[in-house]
Amino acid sequence: MTFVKEAPAGVLDTQHMLDAALALPEQVCVARDEARGLDGLPDREEIEQVVVLGMGGSGIAGDVLMAAAGPYLPLPVLVFRSYHVPAFVDEGTLVFAISFSGDTEETVEAVTAAALQGARVVAVTRGGELGHLAESWGVPVVGVPDDIPQPRAGLGALAIPPLVVLEDIGLFPGATYWIDAAVEQLRTRRDQLSKSDNLAQQLARRIARTMPLIHGGGGLGAVAAQRWKTDINENAKCPAFWNAQSELCHNEVSGWGQHGDVTRQLFTLVNLRHDFEHPQVMHRFNITADLLDEVVSSVEQVQAEGEGELAQLLDLILVGNVTSLHMAYQEGIDPGPIPAQEQIKDALLTAAGEDEGASE
Repeated sequence: MTFVKEAPAGVLDTQHMLDAALALPEQVCVARDEARGLDGLPDREEIEQVVVLGMGGSGIAGDVLMAAAGPYLPLPVLVFRSYHVPAFVDEGTLVFAISFSGDTEETVEAVTAAALQGARVVAVTRGGELGHLAESWGVPVVGVPDDIPQPRAGLGALAIPPLVVLEDIGLFPGATYWIDAAVEQLRTRRDQLSKSDNLAQQLARRIARTMPLIHGGGGLGAVAAQRWKTDINENAKCPAFWNAQSELCHNEVSGWGQHGDVTRQLFTLVNLRHDFEHPQVMHRFNITADLLDEVVSSVEQVQAEGEGELAQLLDLILVGNVTSLHMAYQEGIDPGPIPAQEQIKDALLTAAGEDEGASE
């Protein structure tokens, strides 16, 4: 599954995150094949709504599902990033519990509640507690390959299985076609990003030490913008922010009126564009770019390519991922390790132990 493209000479990348990023087309293909023909899936007529449970790099899989398939599904899809599930989750709910490690505490607690409420569960995980629960419940499981270094590097392995499962159930006919179209575009984009002085390197240099403000359009652009933000946070260890058209025209634009002399030194606006924007969203991008041009360091634009929503979404995400890696490289930062998050996990475990000791 691996596509070997080492990070540039002299940079620090102990977990080979660039190699993992550029292996996305193969990762999507493996996930597509692994998710086919699962035993124990419910019948189409038994499902009234779909719920996705996940956090961080796993939770984004639900957003991909909503952006790529949601407009075509005959029932609602909701994503929950929480310890809880709402009361409406019942035997008519198909729940995708997605956890890279299988030990994401919010997801484990939420899927346990969903199962007790009668939901039909499909797990996507490498193992851990979620894997044990799924085995004990006898529900379908799609495994995550062991050679993926971090959850954020496993988007294909985490986001593609729900699409295939919904196709097998009969809720999303044609999913395989759109997945294959996405693979074709990802390979094309990978070829571009593997060349010297590529788009991602250029963007990383122009963003430099400013803080990126990522704007997307509609549901598809919003997911891409959020993913750019989180990849920059985790890979480049840099603050970043995101918003979506047309919502940002109803609030955020009003916040750029006073401090242009400061924001011009701090922020770079990156507009993520795609072919499925509403005509008014297209106009809004142009209007807001003109408004913000005077108060940000620069206005950059990335245009999605490929056939279909899934292809264009994953295309934008791949460009953002590689851009974030080059932002890390140019500052001498190792993109793989995430010490702040590990520190929080350790502190939570300590706090839980202290609470347990106090209750004895």
